[in-house]
Amino acid sequence: AGSCRLVLPLRRTAAAFQPNTQSPATSSSIRSRAAPHLDDQPMRLNLPPAIGLATATAAALSSTSYVWDRLAAPSPLVVGVSAFVPSSAFVGNSSRRMSTHSGSSASDVEEKTDGKVSADDESSSSSSSNHPLSPLSNAFDHSWISHLDAETESSKRKASEYTRHDSSTDEFNRNKRPVFNGHYVEVKPTPLKNPRLVIHSPDMAERLGLDDGAVQSEGFTKFFSGDVGGALKKKDGDEINGASTWATPYALSIIGTRYTSNCPFGTGDGYGDGRAISIGEVAVSGDHAEHPEACPRYEMQLKGGGPTPFCRGADGRAVLRSSIREFLASEAMHNLGIRTTRALSLVVSDGPGGDTSMRPWYSEGSQRELPSMDDPRLAQYSDAQKKQILSQLRVQARDNPDIMIEEPCAITCRVSPSFVLVGHLDLFARRATKNVKEDGWKKIYDTSTPEWDALEKLIWHAAYREFPKTAYEPFKEKDDIGSAAKALLEESMDGIATMVAGWIRVGFTQGNFNADNCLVGGRTMDYGPFGFVDEYHPLYAKWTGSGEHFGFLNQPQAGFTNFAVMVESVFPVIVAHCGHDEAHAFKGKLMGEGAKIFQSKVDEAFRAKMGFHTTDDAADELWADLEPLFRETRVDWTMFWRQLYEVVKKFPVDGTDPSTDYGDMLATLVANDSKRERSSPFYEPLNDESRSKYLKWIKKWREALVASYKDGGKSAKAISSGDDALSAEERMRLANPKYLLREQTLVEAYGKAANGDEYMIKELLDLVEHPYDEGTEEQSSKYYRRS
Repeated sequence: AGSCRLVLPLRRTAAAFQPNTQSPATSSSIRSRAAPHLDDQPMRLNLPPAIGLATATAAALSSTSYVWDRLAAPSPLVVGVSAFVPSSAFVGNSSRRMSTHSGSSASDVEEKTDGKVSADDESSSSSSSNHPLSPLSNAFDHSWISHLDAETESSKRKASEYTRHDSSTDEFNRNKRPVFNGHYVEVKPTPLKNPRLVIHSPDMAERLGLDDGAVQSEGFTKFFSGDVGGALKKKDGDEINGASTWATPYALSIIGTRYTSNCPFGTGDGYGDGRAISIGEVAVSGDHAEHPEACPRYEMQLKGGGPTPFCRGADGRAVLRSSIREFLASEAMHNLGIRTTRALSLVVSDGPGGDTSMRPWYSEGSQRELPSMDDPRLAQYSDAQKKQILSQLRVQARDNPDIMIEEPCAITCRVSPSFVLVGHLDLFARRATKNVKEDGWKKIYDTSTPEWDALEKLIWHAAYREFPKTAYEPFKEKDDIGSAAKALLEESMDGIATMVAGWIRVGFTQGNFNADNCLVGGRTMDYGPFGFVDEYHPLYAKWTGSGEHFGFLNQPQAGFTNFAVMVESVFPVIVAHCGHDEAHAFKGKLMGEGAKIFQSKVDEAFRAKMGFHTTDDAADELWADLEPLFRETRVDWTMFWRQLYEVVKKFPVDGTDPSTDYGDMLATLVANDSKRERSSPFYEPLNDESRSKYLKWIKKWREALVASYKDGGKSAKAISSGDDALSAEERMRLANPKYLLREQTLVEAYGKAANGDEYMIKELLDLVEHPYDEGTEEQSSKYYRRS
C-alpha cells in the first residue's frame, strides 16, 4: 500500500482463461486455452487483459515508470491502471418521454393531495373494480413464486437455531438468519411512517396501467411505501387480488472470486436481498413491454423496504439522499438509451415522527490535501508525468466517511422485466455441484438432488423472463434444457457487453459491479456508489471502494468476468444434458466469441462518438491517439465529446468542399471560459504544446471522417446499404449526451430536499428525459458546464 504502479494491458487477446490465485487487482494475463473453473472457493478467474485501450496507448503508458512512495500523507493512495475490457456499442436515445410529475408543479401536487396519506381519504372503494390499484392487482402474475421453490420447512427449523424469533411470525424473516434452500423467502415490507410521495415516473406508471388518479391516491402511496396489505384492502376489510412479497438469496463473486466470508455465517447461506423486497409481478400488453422481444411483464421491488433474512444485521432501509440518486439515475439511464431497471416512485417518511436512519458521511475538511506540481517529492518527474500522477491521486483523493448523520428514510420502487442476477445462478450452481465427483478430466454431477433441480428450474426461469423468444419457447416443450442454457448464455453475453459499452459511451461508472449486481439480461441496476465521469481518468470512480478493478475503463473487464461466472454456473447443466465433449467445445467457442464481442462493442461506441459508422475501424487509431492527450490535459469527458459534435455541426463533413479550417475547429472545441463560465471542456488552459497536439489530432480525425462519408468510404457504403443511415452530425449528437447527472448537481438536489425544497428533483428529471437535446438557454447555462 505504500507504493503503486500502473499495470498496462495489451489490446487484443485470446479468448480462453484459466484460474489462478492472484488478487482481483493484479491478475491480467492469459495462461492457456483452458476454460475458467470456479469449483473451489475462493478462486480467481484469469481473464483477458485490456480489451479497451489501443496498443499505442498501452505503449505510451508503459514506457514511463510510475512508482512512487507515500505522496498522499497521511494515508497512502493506491492507484493504477489494470486490464480493462470493452464497452457497448452506441444505443440510440429512447423515444419514450416522461413529464415532470405529470406536468404538475410542486404547488399543484400539494394542492391536490399534498402527496400524504390521510385517514379520511376517499380513494378506496368497496368495489375492487373502483379501487385505484385494481389495474395493478388484476394483472398480478407472480412467476417467481409459481415457477420456483419457496424455502422448505426443514430449512426454517434449522435456521431457528440462529434467531430468537418463531418461524410463524413476521419477524422471523425480518431478522438476520441463514436460508439453506429455496429461491425465495416470503417477507413483508416494513411500512414507512408518515409516507409521502415525492415524485414518480408517468411513463413507468402508464406501462403498469396506472393513471394519474391512481398515482395520486392514498392506496398508491401506501402500497409503494411498504404497506402492501393495507393498500389493497377495501373498506369492508376484504383484500382485492393480493400481492405476494418476497426476497431472494444469491451469492457474491468479486472479479471471479467466489466468496462466502461476506455472509455472517461464513457459509454463503445468509447473503441476498438485504433491503430489496419484491412486491409483485404484473403482466402487461406487448406494447407496454420493455421492448418487442421482451417478456411482457414487470416485477416491482422496494429498495429500502425493510430488513430481510439477508440484511446481515442492518436496518434494511434506504435514506432520502440515496433514494433520490437511485430514482434520477434509473430514469436518466433509460433516456440515454442504455438498458436499466426503471424507477416508478420515490416515497419519503415525513417528520416529525417519521422513520430515520443513521448513515456514515463526510465531515467538513475530509478531503485529502493533494501535492502541487512544485512538491519536492515529484521533482524527479517531468511536467507531463507530474500531471498524470496528480490526476491519478485525484481519483482517490477522499477518505472514507468519518461521521454518522441522521437522515430521513425513503423507498424507491424500482421496476424491471426481471431481477434475475448472475449471483442467483452462482448460488444455486454452488449448491448443486458441491459434491461433484471426478473421472479423470471429466466431472460427474449428481442430477438427482433437490439442489440440482433448483438450478435447472432457475435456468428455465431466467430464459423465460429474459429471452422468452430465443431461449425459452423453442426448447421448453421439448424439455431441452441443454439448448436453452446455451441460448441463455449467448443472449446474456451480448446484453452485458452492450450495456457496459453503453456505460463507457456516456461516461458512467457503476462503482460496485460484482456478480450480485449484474443482471442476466444486461440491464443496469443498483445505483449505489455510481457516478458520471467529470475529469477523465481511466480509473475514474466515485467510491474509494471501487478500487482499480471497477474503475471507468475497467468496467467492461468486470462485465466479462461476471459473464464468465455465469458461464461457469450454467455449464454443469450443459455437461449433464449435452455431454462433456459438446459442452467443452461450446464453452471454448463461447468465451472466444465473448472476448471479441465485448471488444467490438467498445470499438463501436468510440466510432460513433467520433462520427463514424460503427463498422468503420478507421476511428480505432484515432482513439488510441486521443486517450493520452486526455490524460495530459485534464479534460471533461462529457463536454469534450459534445464540443466535438459542435465542430461537425459548425463544419459539416458532407458537401463538395468540406472546410479545412482546423484552427477554427480547435477554437470551437476548446470554447471560451471568458464568454461563458466553465464552458470549455478543459479544466486548465491548454499550453502551446498541448494546443499543437490537439490541432494535429483534429486534422487527422477530420480528414478520416470526411473520407469515410465520401463516395466509397466505409460510412457512406454502410448508409447506402440501408444500415443505420445517419449523418455524421446526427450520429455524434446521439452518441454524445449534453446533459448528465453530475455529482455536484445531485448533491445540490438532495441537499435542498433535506431542507424541504424538492423542486430541483423534478427539474433534474425533466433535464435527463432529453439528454441529447440542446435544451433551453437556462438549462444550458446551468447544467452544461464543467464541475
